[in-house]
Parts: sequence; C-alpha cells; structure tokens
Amino acid sequence: MTALKKYARLEASGLWRLSPDDQRREVIVSIGDATLIISDMQDRAITHWSLAAVQRANPGKRPAIFYPDGDPNETLELGTGEAQMIDAIEKLRRAVERARPKPGRLRWLGMTLSIAAVLAVAVFWVPQALINHTLSVVPSVKRAEIGKALLSRIERMTGASCSEPAGVRALSTMRARLGADKLVLLPGTVMTSLHLPGGYILLNRSLVEDFEEPDVIAGYAMVEQSLSRANDPLRQLLDVSGTWASFQLLTTGKINGELLDSYAEFLLTQKSNPPSPEGLLPVFAMAELRSTPYAYARDITGETVLPLIEADPMTGGSPKSLLSDADWLRLQNICGG
Repeated sequence: MTALKKYARLEASGLWRLSPDDQRREVIVSIGDATLIISDMQDRAITHWSLAAVQRANPGKRPAIFYPDGDPNETLELGTGEAQMIDAIEKLRRAVERARPKPGRLRWLGMTLSIAAVLAVAVFWVPQALINHTLSVVPSVKRAEIGKALLSRIERMTGASCSEPAGVRALSTMRARLGADKLVLLPGTVMTSLHLPGGYILLNRSLVEDFEEPDVIAGYAMVEQSLSRANDPLRQLLDVSGTWASFQLLTTGKINGELLDSYAEFLLTQKSNPPSPEGLLPVFAMAELRSTPYAYARDITGETVLPLIEADPMTGGSPKSLLSDADWLRLQNICGG
C-alpha cells in the first residue's frame, strides 16, 4: 500500500495494442488502486491491468514491453524516456511477488523437516530399519551400478582386470556352465576372492595360474556366490559405511565417492574368514562340482576342510565338464601369461 501511494500520481505515455494485428495506439499510463490504467489521449480508460498480473516481455531492456499475464499478444511499450514509470512498475511487481503466498516453499520446508525427522530417528534409534528399508527399494540396476563403481576403485589398487580375449571367452564358458554371476580376475589383489553388489565375483589370478585344474577357481566362484546370496553385499557396504551412506542412497540414489573409496580399501584389507566346510557341500552338489580340489586349495593338508574331501558330492559320480583342455589353457593365460 505504501508503494501504491508513492506512485499514485505518476503518469507516462506509451504505445499499446490489443493484438499483433492491431495498430499501436499512443496512450496514457497511470497507476491506480492495485491496477495499471491505460487511457486514450482524451483520458478515457481503455483497459485496466492488475498489477499482480503485469509481466515483462524483455527484462532489463529498453523500450520496456509489458503484457497482462496469460495474454502476451496485448502489449504496452514504454520508451526510454519513461524510466520513472518503468522503474515504478518493476518495483510494484516485485512488491506484489514478495506478498504472494509461497506454497512451494512451504512444501519444500515440510519435506526438509520430514527428512530431518526421519534422519534423526534413523541415526539415534533405528539405523538397521533405515538400512532394511533402503535395501528393499534399491533396484538391481542401481546395485550393479554400485558394484561397477566399487570394481573401478579396486582396480586402481590391484591393476586392471585381466582381459586377454581368448581367456575372457573361456571364462564366459565356465560361467555359463556354473550359472555364476559376473566373474572378474584381478592381477594384484591379496584376497583370493570377493563379492560385490550387483553380482560381481572377484577372483585372484593365482586361482588359474597356480593350479592344474579349473575346479579350484570354479569352487571359489561358487562359494563366493553362495556367500553373496546368504549375506547381501550391499548390506555389508551400508553397515561398514554408516547410516549416512544409507540415507544418501535412499534420497539421491547414489553413494558418495569417498565412501566407496574407503569401502574398497576395507574389502582389500579385511581379514578373510572362510565359511564352514560342512555348509558348503550343498553348494558343490547343486553346481555338480567336485569339492576336493577347492578343499586342498584352501588347506593343502586337508585337516581343516576334511568334510569337503570325505563327503565330496561328486565322488563316484560323473560331474559335468567345466572346460575343455584348450579352454583351460586359454583361461590360464587370461592375464597375459
């Protein structure tokens, strides 16, 4: 109201037209009670524009062109000599805009407060509930994306995964035979095997270079896959990385790169805890795979893995062939010899 009173006596001349097809008319422009009054040269009102609906077609330029909201065809042009009126209209428009209710801001404020409340509850009372909910809504595509991002970080420390073409084809053949997840051989990791979100199983090159038969690497792959089925690898990532990682993934669909870097280092330095031999027998039976080669690879004496040797599910049977001799030689050379 103060702004309206200040400009109540202000007048200016301008050019007005109802549509682009009409000829522009010289008019007198004045500011009324919450309206912009456009009159002809005989001071007869032609139209009234609500100040709340006045829009600028060319912000910051002169001559200034205004139009009523919703009808850009009707225009009012104020020349460079009418700077006082142009400035007055702009100030009134800003004042009206400030006075408008901001439902969008209220919605965002409400959303922010809701998220803050959820975060407070998750951090102080139910962190596992947040992780459980996050795991329930993360799609498989996102899991694969996280696994790929982790793999790229691990490769920075171990070297790029082995990719000799003939060896990769042989690895694909073995993977198809086992029905395994994505198998990746790494050249420099101290870990024998790892599993990542998204169905990635990482294996040490020594599993093909230090043994005489493919049953060893196949056994490690299937054991690692069974571990990933029993213990969601994404849950382990969220447990290790903290509640903030779960909150990021839930609200943005991403996990901070620094958290992924730290978790990649954790995976390569954690102490290995081989699973119980007794619990692995069904894994080998389902894959129609001999467990004895895997057992001796874990413990050359056989003492700690005796059940896998004595109760080998393929003893006396005829397990499906894993690879031909030629493919096994190719797989052994997957890292370039």
